[in-house]
Amino acid sequence: MYGARLERWSKVTEWPLTIAALAFFVAYAVQIIVSPDGPLGSAAEAVIWVTWAVFLIDYLARLALAEHRWRWFYRHLLDLAIVALPMLRPLRLMRFLTVIALVQRGAGSILRGRVIIYTIGAAALTILIAALAVLDAEHGEGNIDTFGDALWWAFVTMTTVGYGDFYPVTLTGRIVAAGLMVGGIALIGAVTATLASWIVEKVSDEASKSAAATADQVEQLRSELAEVKALLEEQRKP
Repeated sequence: MYGARLERWSKVTEWPLTIAALAFFVAYAVQIIVSPDGPLGSAAEAVIWVTWAVFLIDYLARLALAEHRWRWFYRHLLDLAIVALPMLRPLRLMRFLTVIALVQRGAGSILRGRVIIYTIGAAALTILIAALAVLDAEHGEGNIDTFGDALWWAFVTMTTVGYGDFYPVTLTGRIVAAGLMVGGIALIGAVTATLASWIVEKVSDEASKSAAATADQVEQLRSELAEVKALLEEQRKP
């Protein structure tokens, strides 16, 4: 009963939560990049608090609807972090991309296409979040003072290039960098696994086609031998 109610709740709230995550992301970006004062700053702060309340209500509702609450709690620590740490709240968008990627489970190229979509979306979102977070931590403290610099730093770090022209000096900035490095390694692993899956599928398809062709040839030879055998038996008859 509770499992069905939890599933219905998740389906009903998925789009509203995604919109709320996007609203938070925009408000958070405005606060970091523009640093607005007056009505715009107040509006951005209000959006952040409202979206925080939305995710808190969603978390408490799903916890209450879960059949085994303690098991659900320790299996959804990321959801707790999304509620507890405002910087992580946009990761709800990555969760939504995961749902889209797994809605229709197919074989071969269908599933692989969704993995690629998820990987690209998750990488772009991670770079944007890391750029905003490191700019928030490093502005006025190190050599990352603009969003362009932060975005460039996040991109070269995510791809494990690491030119070293920009680097974090604060503790918070270095924590963000460490998380981004781990994300870059995971991204490379996902791309490599996807490419390997594509190669294995192509080889398997060629092997299947060759096996099918060989089987057809063997069957054809059997038919021809049967015809020859029948002709020989007719000739032997008096």
